[in-house]
Amino acid sequence: MEWNFQSAGELAVALRAGEVSSAELTEAAIAGIERDDPVINAICVPDFDRARETARDADRARARGEDRPLLGIPVTVKESYNMAGLPTTWGMPQYRDFRPAEDSVQVSRLKAAGAVVLGKTNVPLGLQDIQTFNEIYGTTNNPWDSGRTSGGSSGGSAAALASGFGALSIGSDLAGSLRTPAHFCGVYAHKPTLGLAAIRGMAPPSTPALPTESDLAVVGPMARTARDLALLLDVMAGPDPLTLGVAHRVSLPPPRHESLGDFRVLVLDEHPFLATGAAVHAGINRAADALLAGGARVERHSPLLPDLADAAVLYTQLLFSGSAARFPVDAYEQLRIRAAGLSADDQSLDAARLRGMVLSHRDWIEVNNRRELHRQGWRQLFGEFDVVVSDHADSRVPA
Repeated sequence: MEWNFQSAGELAVALRAGEVSSAELTEAAIAGIERDDPVINAICVPDFDRARETARDADRARARGEDRPLLGIPVTVKESYNMAGLPTTWGMPQYRDFRPAEDSVQVSRLKAAGAVVLGKTNVPLGLQDIQTFNEIYGTTNNPWDSGRTSGGSSGGSAAALASGFGALSIGSDLAGSLRTPAHFCGVYAHKPTLGLAAIRGMAPPSTPALPTESDLAVVGPMARTARDLALLLDVMAGPDPLTLGVAHRVSLPPPRHESLGDFRVLVLDEHPFLATGAAVHAGINRAADALLAGGARVERHSPLLPDLADAAVLYTQLLFSGSAARFPVDAYEQLRIRAAGLSADDQSLDAARLRGMVLSHRDWIEVNNRRELHRQGWRQLFGEFDVVVSDHADSRVPA
């Protein structure tokens, strides 16, 4: 059987039934990487020797009767996660030789769940692009067409999954870094709720790995099936144990309903700032029709829906405020001068970006208060609906 493109759930069943060993799965994945990755360039830091050892340990553990969620399943990890002994560069040449001493909390959770980590996947410079290239590791190509991009910033992980290099991967997302490459490569990704999955150790190289949360960025699962996303998110979810003093796990709540006919669905097929392509619009309509046919209640409008244009402006200001906070003082001063010259009537997204870059603390507090009002609005909406189907993967809802 061709194991490399089986889902993690299918591999788990086969491993438990004794149909295949972790060592065999790992060797098959490594063979696929060695055969195909010279063209794709998804695996920038292979860790095959440790993977083989981990696979043998997983087989011995299963022989003793152990069973963990990912025991013996080959996976990959985005390069930006700290892994003890391996480079963490974020694609920045000045950190080519940086090797953290400890694993990130999510790598630790993968290992505790029994996963076999094959290596780390490529990223763009500083994780700040919708393609994947850096001067250290080069370009990751799209497995479906090597002349096209895999997307970014989790482009290496998406390309690895589409190529059969492991059944799962972990990535990160600030402004589409999970969702964009998943879309480009034809795989699945999920951007979790802010704070659901601890982020410690997914930090720029040489910065302290502290148990703090980013204002907007999250870590999340990637897979070849939607069901596998749930499997991996269960492993990733939970607060940082350093904030609690103990290793604490979170059980995600079950689905609200078991039958499709019981779900209440809101379909959003347009956005005030982003036009919807005809193909995407048709796909949304097909999904809505299928939900209706399955008995779900489907609505196209709701007075509870928060203002999406205002959400986009708030998100833009918060995003660029965090980015510009790290700029050199002279560059920041130039931005402040430019922002002061904006017309009060200019309410474009470009103006929102510039204003966001130079928000005072007082202004940031006001923007954050407006974000909290949006959060409350979405809580109220999800009291009326169970699911929102949107035509925009990045709909700029404040996190």
